Amino acid sequence: MSTITANAGGEAKAIRRGPIIAALLIGAFVALLNQTLMNVALPKMMEDLNIAANTAQWLTTGFMLVNGVLIPISAYLVEKFTTRQLFITAMILFSIGTLICAVGTGFEMIMVGRVVQAVGAGILMPLMNIVFLRIFPIEERGKAMGLMAVAMIFAPAVGPTLSGWVVQNYSWRVLFYIVLPLAIFSTLLGMKAMQNVGKLTSPKLDKLGIVLSTLGFGGLLYGFSDAGTDGWKSATVISCLILGVVSLILFVWRELTTDKPLLEFRIFRYNMYSLTTVINIIVTMAMYAGMILLPIYLQTIRGFTPMESGLMLLPGAILMGIMSPITGIIFDKIGARWLAVIGLLITTITTWEFSQISDSTTYTHLILTYTARMFGMSMLMMPIVTAGLNQLPQRLSSHGTAMSNTLRTVGGALGMALFVSLMTNRTKSNITEALTSGAVSQSDKAAMLKLTQEATINGITHAFTVATWVTVVALVLALFIKKTSPQADFLKSEEAEPAAPNTVKSQQAQTVK
Repeated sequence: MSTITANAGGEAKAIRRGPIIAALLIGAFVALLNQTLMNVALPKMMEDLNIAANTAQWLTTGFMLVNGVLIPISAYLVEKFTTRQLFITAMILFSIGTLICAVGTGFEMIMVGRVVQAVGAGILMPLMNIVFLRIFPIEERGKAMGLMAVAMIFAPAVGPTLSGWVVQNYSWRVLFYIVLPLAIFSTLLGMKAMQNVGKLTSPKLDKLGIVLSTLGFGGLLYGFSDAGTDGWKSATVISCLILGVVSLILFVWRELTTDKPLLEFRIFRYNMYSLTTVINIIVTMAMYAGMILLPIYLQTIRGFTPMESGLMLLPGAILMGIMSPITGIIFDKIGARWLAVIGLLITTITTWEFSQISDSTTYTHLILTYTARMFGMSMLMMPIVTAGLNQLPQRLSSHGTAMSNTLRTVGGALGMALFVSLMTNRTKSNITEALTSGAVSQSDKAAMLKLTQEATINGITHAFTVATWVTVVALVLALFIKKTSPQADFLKSEEAEPAAPNTVKSQQAQTVK
């Protein structure tokens, strides 16, 4: 097993990568699996807990909000506390939250459990990104990010299948009892194997920055999420979006003027990092279009069970899990550009294919198209992120990771709300048009049912058409990706002498033993 030299708390020592990778991957897999298990289970939970859809939505929206708020603080936490402290704390919190959800007697108790889970997951996911960047030299980062993608992509895709099977045959509480032993195992593995990576600097906490980022990202995330159910004209949605935008503008201004920023916005001076971040946001939006629209089509229009709906996603998930490490190895050899271009080409074609679905599209065709789409996604998600982070000096990797994760979370929420809104608006418009023209009578139930199905399919295909053009934009931008290596630290050079050209190389050479 290869070793690296790490410095934590000023004490240099050799560490083994294998156990650290295993603990982080299992923890991340469990956290992400937990997140996607909920989607299919919500209807059954609404029935058992006697709550409405808007209330039940908080079980997923609340989780996402806490995650979105915690991610910007991750750069501070990584510099303030050791890797071991953060990992064990995150997994203990996540395990406690899972237990509360499993035994929760009512909505309020389960909501508390979800928030506690989200705090653990919100610490864990950025921590994994940062540790991987620190323990792998730049020439091996593609392989490292490929390993990470196994957890980040495979778990969310397997979740709906597992959840559909459990909910059909057992109580939804079984989902939490499946996650709990895995979370406890990951915690124990971390206690035994996790070692400290990186140097602690005891930074000062930007309290005003935390308040503004919480209001900014929280407001935007809730506004985008709620728009999917209440519509863009809802007073709550408009208020949250205005609060989010104003707070975010103040937050950016604060971070650009303070000495110790919570999120370092000046990293956007690095051109390749900026380009790949934009592409990453667009790709995440397009991915969420498929994740949310296809289950609606399968279950609402075609009458498939949650299990059948989940099974459709499984081959793509397995292929993505297999391909991610292979993609990482290819990235180390040829860079991100052609992987991203080919991946986005496949994603664009398959997204367009989904814009052509009808009430007679075969299940086999849907599986093949979705699997091909996931194959394309597996070629571009991690390479794009890694290409941008590779340009940043080591000192800024935690800030780059925090920024990338924050914007991806916002992009996902925006994508989900945007495409659901496009679908529902087009569906309502088609139904209203048919009723107004007199083509269908409201008293004819059979005709109304057929009209609703046709209008919903038209709404879904319209949303996929827009998603196709969104991926075309990302495809054009991907042509400008270049292979990068760590640049001189522009941000530090404003305060001190510019770093010598070989400084970064010498630091990199010292990383691998």
